[in-house]
Amino acid sequence: MTDIVARFNECANQLMQPGSPFEITEQTINGTTFTVYKNTPETLKEMLDVGRAHGDAVFIIYEGEQLTFNDFFEQADALAQQLVEHYGIQKGDRVAIAMRNYPEWMVAFAAIVSLGAIVVPLNSWGQRAELEYGLSDSGARVVFCDDQRYGFVEDLLPEMGVKAVVARTDGSLGANAEHYKEVVARGLGQSVEPFACSSDDPVMIMYTSGTTGKPKGVLSNHRNIVQALTNFEFHATCSAMANPKAVEHMMTCGFAPKSLLAVPLFHVSGCHAQFLLSLRGGRSIVMMYKWKPADALKLIEKERITIFSGAPSMVLDLLEHPDFDKTDTSSLYTVSGGGAACPPKFNRLVDEKIHKPYSGTGYGMTESNATCSNFTGEAFAYKPRSSGTLSPIVEFKTVDENGNDLPRGEKGEIWLKSPTNVSEYWEKPEATAETFHSGWIATGDIGYIDEENFVYIVDRAKDMIIRGGENIAAAEIEGCLLEMPEVHEVAAFGVPHDTLGEELAVAVCPNAGASLDAASVQAHVKSRLAGFKVPTHVWVREQEMPRNATGKILKKQLQKDYLEQHG
Repeated sequence: MTDIVARFNECANQLMQPGSPFEITEQTINGTTFTVYKNTPETLKEMLDVGRAHGDAVFIIYEGEQLTFNDFFEQADALAQQLVEHYGIQKGDRVAIAMRNYPEWMVAFAAIVSLGAIVVPLNSWGQRAELEYGLSDSGARVVFCDDQRYGFVEDLLPEMGVKAVVARTDGSLGANAEHYKEVVARGLGQSVEPFACSSDDPVMIMYTSGTTGKPKGVLSNHRNIVQALTNFEFHATCSAMANPKAVEHMMTCGFAPKSLLAVPLFHVSGCHAQFLLSLRGGRSIVMMYKWKPADALKLIEKERITIFSGAPSMVLDLLEHPDFDKTDTSSLYTVSGGGAACPPKFNRLVDEKIHKPYSGTGYGMTESNATCSNFTGEAFAYKPRSSGTLSPIVEFKTVDENGNDLPRGEKGEIWLKSPTNVSEYWEKPEATAETFHSGWIATGDIGYIDEENFVYIVDRAKDMIIRGGENIAAAEIEGCLLEMPEVHEVAAFGVPHDTLGEELAVAVCPNAGASLDAASVQAHVKSRLAGFKVPTHVWVREQEMPRNATGKILKKQLQKDYLEQHG
């Protein structure tokens, strides 16, 4: 056992002792016993109300605008009051958010969960059909949206019975919509009693791409998210204790902790790991509307950013940008990659470009509220191809293709058991039964855990392409392209990419006599789905797809053939 592993284990044991903030115990929930953090709040409202203590400190910075913590909670309280008194929201009602990264996204989220209603973050990169599906599937009664998302669904709202609160617009709105500023102004200075909630009550539906093609609503209760946030804080505290030299540098560098938010808030990585933890911890967030590494460098220099966490491809975009060496990035000490495997050059570039880096990564999924493994600092440098050390509240095992448990250290499909795990997909009993098993999640990821408790992800069982940290369900792309009258058959798969991890490729067989080219295929997808789902590589082929004995398309063979023929 190396020194860093021994130190980390010693610190973890200290933090989990009886009477400590991170004391662990066992709790039986719906007949299943879990390891849980004992000293946690009952609800997400209690968890986030800690942020009120930060008062007039600056919380959000966005393109010249600033919101203090007091400003933030003043708006959130006003929205909460209006949701109940004006829109008639009751316990269990769903309220959606469909907007790009704006301060109003965060305020709306806090307002909804403070009531005990169910917040529904929707993919803000989606087009009309995707937004309509999310609103309809969740049964949302109100949607907070920006001007562009409102334009996509404006005519659908009356027939769906959905009211819209629209931010960042000066235009006229339809009968089913109001301006965000007007709603806030009407509720300022007023308050409303939150609904009586327990830790078992649902509080969020976050959509995730799945192999069925249509996104699935992951239904989290208060306990799931409270335990997840506590677990993030456990790892941060433990890592700080185990990396005293890095902490000394952070404390003496002269820069207050300040995070650059460039990942979408509708993902757990943006919502939980950055927004909610910063709200609790009193850390300032500088928001970007859209990821542009040149703009990010300007913000790092201007705002003295200390923390940047994004998909590995984003970190590489930043470090390899021609302006990096011309920019004052001396404040930056934490650069972390998550959402996809860190390529080998990640660590090398971080060490070369960042002074005394304190970097890391982790592994989790929407269904586990981003919880499984994490590490930062020396442990990350020790095993950079790992996805971190296992969290103390997570049980980990691997199974073979028949569902039989495998010995520790043997590669197989990863199953996780944790109080952060959700127990169902929203109104999808069949998908629920396939994935959730008495507290365990069948993740669909292939990996193992080593003798020092480091988790490794080596492959995916799911038919999913991860492009720069964004999940793309192959079935969704295939279903979209099969709508083209020219298309007979299609298969979507990933091809390796140095910075994005993977890019989306499609093999398409046209119908007899039909004319098909890459541009028309890409245009069709672009008109219906989010931009990152447009295939980079289009392989129009006359020959039949390779298949196995049961008729299933052999995508690994397709990928191999494509790379051999097209590089």
